[in-house]
Amino acid sequence: MIRDWETQFREWAKPPGKTEQDRCDNAVTAIRNAIKESDKLRTRGVSIFAQGSYRNNTNVRKDSDVDIGILCTDTFFYNLPEGTTRETFNIEPASYSYAQYKNDVEAALVNYFGRSAITRGNKAFDIHETSYHVEADVAPFFEHRRYKADGCYIEGVELLTDKEKRKIINWPEQHYDNGVSKNSATGTRFKSIVRVLKALSNEMTGQNIGAANVPGFLIECLVWNVPDSSLQHSIYRADVRATLAYLFNNTHAYETCREWGEVSDLIYLFHSGQKWTLQQAHSFTSAAWDYIGFED
Repeated sequence: MIRDWETQFREWAKPPGKTEQDRCDNAVTAIRNAIKESDKLRTRGVSIFAQGSYRNNTNVRKDSDVDIGILCTDTFFYNLPEGTTRETFNIEPASYSYAQYKNDVEAALVNYFGRSAITRGNKAFDIHETSYHVEADVAPFFEHRRYKADGCYIEGVELLTDKEKRKIINWPEQHYDNGVSKNSATGTRFKSIVRVLKALSNEMTGQNIGAANVPGFLIECLVWNVPDSSLQHSIYRADVRATLAYLFNNTHAYETCREWGEVSDLIYLFHSGQKWTLQQAHSFTSAAWDYIGFED
């Protein structure tokens, strides 16, 4: 029997149901309570924020987890314009290190959830799923400042990996704002099509189609770079077709997508330090096109 892709796409486009959403919300509340109960962290400038697909409303049904950032603003990391130093901007040496901070966050989570519920990873802590809340990844961040020559700066967040001491900089607020704007400009189709392609990736991966196994974040960023006009058809099938066609045609070569950015529009999507490659993106769109059965 021929599959009714339009009905399937409409189902995949829906956000998680209320029960699943409640379990996501419960995870956020529990983490917030854990930090509040920490003697070491309650005296710091610490705030909790949701990030990732949960915050950006691009998570898919039956595949929801929560990404949480714990931001300390007592210390900040920075990037400076060429030819300047921290003295140029009157930046004082820090008295609270990132290593101390991550250890304090770990202690707070263990005290609240129990040692067996927490796994410390290279970048973040994993809080294991229960019947009350979904699995959560908790990343401790310091503020990151990208300075301009005039002393103004763009605010992001930054962490250091345990093993390599590698810097990872994220721009969650800019990502969120840009996603909301594109979703509004496309009549909510942007986030719907992101969910559709994430769910499609999950199904294809379950069928052992290797090219389908790509990060959900990459899928969201790829759709972000699709023109709004490709996301405004009357039916979902037409939007999916136009999206995959645009992505396939423009990921043949680096020259046609070299200016593509992440949703924050502050990091190039295919720079050398990314966890994915241009070939992975191209192979995914090709495999997805074939799996659905679109004709050329």
